[in-house]
Parts: sequence; C-alpha cells; structure tokens
Amino acid sequence: MDLGALVGTWINSNPDTHSVALVKAWESDGELKLQVSGAGADGLSDWGSADAAVFAATPDAHAGAGFTCRYVFAHGETRFQGMIMKGLLVLAQFHLFNDDRESYFLREYFAATHDRFLKA
Repeated sequence: MDLGALVGTWINSNPDTHSVALVKAWESDGELKLQVSGAGADGLSDWGSADAAVFAATPDAHAGAGFTCRYVFAHGETRFQGMIMKGLLVLAQFHLFNDDRESYFLREYFAATHDRFLKA
C-alpha cells in the first residue's frame, strides 16, 4: 500500500492544545510508524514510537487514507484514528484512564510541515 499521503511531520492547528501537538509519521519496511509528542507545561513530551494499522479509502484502492494506533501508559491508554481530509490529518483521540479521571474524546486537525515557501 502507498503510504505517501500519511508520511510526514504534522503540527496541530490549535496552538493551545492540551493534548497531541506533533505527529511524525514514516514508512519502515512497508509499515507506517508514528512518533507522537504531547503538549505539556514544560514543552513537548515524546510519547515514543508506535506501529499503525493503515486503511485504504475503498477495497480497490492502493493508497493509505487512514490509520489506527494505540499508546499504552501506566495510567491508561490513548487510541488514535487518523485520516487525511483536504490535505489535513484529522486525528480522533480516545483517552482512557485507569484512575479516577474520566475518559474523553477529542478531534483535532494537523497541517503538514513543508518548505514550499522557504527560499534556498
């Protein structure tokens, strides 16, 4: 499957997010890998890398249009569902806790970084 549309560095369009600030996606041996960084009081917090399951838009398509991914922590887990829409990464986030906090859902939009407007 062609992963080209998903690969890149994605920045959250909400500068005031209290969740995921940055997503780096790359291809390794035909698989999609993610590295997520969360926004915190002291700057970015690297969540590490994780494998993502990739999905095409239709059964006949050969290009990746979306993915799922899961991060597990001592306090719970976060599940992601991402898709490309109009050139943006739409990231649905499902934050589940195993302590007294309520689980919550969040959807945010990420723009791909690029150097299109930089002068050489």
